[in-house]
Amino acid sequence: MIQKLAKILFAFLFLSISSYGYTQSLDQAKILYNEGNYGEAKPVFEKLVRQSPNNSSYNQWYGVCCYETGDLENAEKYLLVANKRKVMESYRYLACLYMDMYRFDKAVEMWEGYIDLQKKKKEDTNESEIKLEQTRNLHRMQEKTEDIQVIDSIIINKETFLNTYSLSEESGSLEYYNKFFDVPETVSSIVYQNQKGDKIYYARPSEYGAYAIYTQSKLLDAWGDEKILVTDNSFDNNYPFVLSDGVTLYFSSKGYGSIGGYDIFVTRYNTNTSSYLAPEQMGMPFNSSANDYMMVIDEAKGLGWFVSDRNQPEDKVCAYLFIPDPSRKRIDNMEDADVLIKRAALTSIKDTWKEDVNYTDLIALAHKDLTTKEKKEERDFIFVVNDKTTYYTLNEIKSHEAKEFYSEVISLNKQIKSLNNKLDEARSSYSKGNASVREQLKPTILQAENRLYQLMEKAGTMEKKARNAENIRTGFKY
Repeated sequence: MIQKLAKILFAFLFLSISSYGYTQSLDQAKILYNEGNYGEAKPVFEKLVRQSPNNSSYNQWYGVCCYETGDLENAEKYLLVANKRKVMESYRYLACLYMDMYRFDKAVEMWEGYIDLQKKKKEDTNESEIKLEQTRNLHRMQEKTEDIQVIDSIIINKETFLNTYSLSEESGSLEYYNKFFDVPETVSSIVYQNQKGDKIYYARPSEYGAYAIYTQSKLLDAWGDEKILVTDNSFDNNYPFVLSDGVTLYFSSKGYGSIGGYDIFVTRYNTNTSSYLAPEQMGMPFNSSANDYMMVIDEAKGLGWFVSDRNQPEDKVCAYLFIPDPSRKRIDNMEDADVLIKRAALTSIKDTWKEDVNYTDLIALAHKDLTTKEKKEERDFIFVVNDKTTYYTLNEIKSHEAKEFYSEVISLNKQIKSLNNKLDEARSSYSKGNASVREQLKPTILQAENRLYQLMEKAGTMEKKARNAENIRTGFKY
């Protein structure tokens, strides 16, 4: 009897000590969690969630620890368990998780669910509403992802990213603001000087504090006649670059509906109104929820650059080299959702490459300082025929049939460019007009967009026919 009582007492003491240790571990983990030490708290919550797999709190805490330590797959798994039990914070973290994964449709659902719960608890939803609108904008932009070929990338220090740009002389020059103007105060901007050397474009803080874009002209031997081109009293506008036409301006802005930090925009100078049209936001993969800026296109080389701090440490950026496409053809988002996500997120530049095309020569050209003779070389377009052959003029095309096909491609591209310009003006008038004006412009814009899509599709088909005909003529075998 005494032995039996002793066993019962021992078991009771063991359970009490175990329960105390269990409670102590949970309390310590919660302290670490609340202090943001997710890596240290994670093993404790992992053990607890294994012991009680249906406990919504454990799943929530462990899922958050997984998310904060970069374990996105497990984060989704455990946060979804908590979400089924309507744990409020699971909605917010799943929304952030799906944004990181470029699954913006899911992120929208989670933000909406989170806001509904906030309203029931009578909490301020302002910040969440902003996030929801940002996510909706990201979703819309993802559906317009451009079918662009990004042929190279390099990670570089943020302060020296300009070292990756190598412009031909006829495309102008780039220099850091402080070096160009030789001023002691730090101004985080780039000065673009056109090929003639008589105009410069740059950004600096305006009288309202935010960065604005300015231009100056060469007056004898000095710069002067400063004019403001793009400004917003509340948001920064920076990193200007102007094409050789002197009309098309690329720049980056934190305003105009930016989806996160700096976004890349394009606008054109309207000679009729002596002002720039409403800026058009570039699509993915050029833009992301991170900072994307310094879009530069070297028309002589047929190449372009931009930089982004997406997925980079604080002091680094990634400089991307791409082949510009005047038609701005979009990815068919009806084919494969995963393909669209990868192309939009630019998870791998190889995903953007065309089959059996070798980009080695173009990458080398990007870093080449063209000689005077090479700068004068005729270069009307870039027609990649196969992995060994790229043409730049019609005279190089050997097949008569291919030459006819590509002549039509050139004609179609001119129509596409012209229609794009007209669409820009119509969209600008639409955005500034009243309800009556918008109603009148709506069918015109829709008709033009349909026509643009048809032209782009036809241009793609004719280029493919030209490529096939030329490869047959030259005997190239894939």
